[in-house]
Amino acid sequence: MKHNNPVKVPKLSIKDIALIGIMSATLIAGKMALFLPNIEIVSLLIIIFTLTFGYKVFYSIAVFTCIETFIWGMGLWFIMYIYIWTLLAIITYLFRKQDSAWFWSIVSGLFGLCFGALGSIVYLVIGGVKTAFAWWIAGIPWDVTHCIGNFVLALFLYKPLMTVFRKLKRFY
Repeated sequence: MKHNNPVKVPKLSIKDIALIGIMSATLIAGKMALFLPNIEIVSLLIIIFTLTFGYKVFYSIAVFTCIETFIWGMGLWFIMYIYIWTLLAIITYLFRKQDSAWFWSIVSGLFGLCFGALGSIVYLVIGGVKTAFAWWIAGIPWDVTHCIGNFVLALFLYKPLMTVFRKLKRFY
C-alpha cells in the first residue's frame, strides 16, 4: 500500500546537522553566560537564527530544550520551552522582511513581557484558571525584567550579530 505523506520534511545534510549543533550550542552557551535572573540572549539568538537560517532554527530549539532538560532536570518548563521558543521563531518568520534593530527590540521586549503569560498555559491545563493566573501574576516582576533585558540586548546587539551571521552564512 502506497503511503501519501502530504507534509514534506526537508532532508538534512551533514552541513545542516552541524549548523543545528552550532546553533544549539550557542543557545546553551548564551543562556549560561548571562547568569542574571531573566536576562537572557536566547530570544535574540532565536530571532537572528530564524532570520538567517530559516526553518533549521526549529531543530535547534528542540535540541536546546533537550539539553536544558539534561542540565536542569525535567519540569513543566520543558513543555513551555518547546512552544514558547517555537512561537518566537514563528513570529520572527512572519516578520522576516524587517531589518530594524528597533523593531526586533520591541518584539523581543514584548516577548519577554509575555513570557510568563505564555508559560502559564501549562498551568491552565494542569491546575486550572486560578493556578495559571496565580503563576502568571507572581511572575510579572520577572517578566518586566525579562522585557527590559530583551529590549536592551536586541537594541544594542541585533545589528552587530546580524552582520556576523550574514557573513557566516556565506560559508554555509
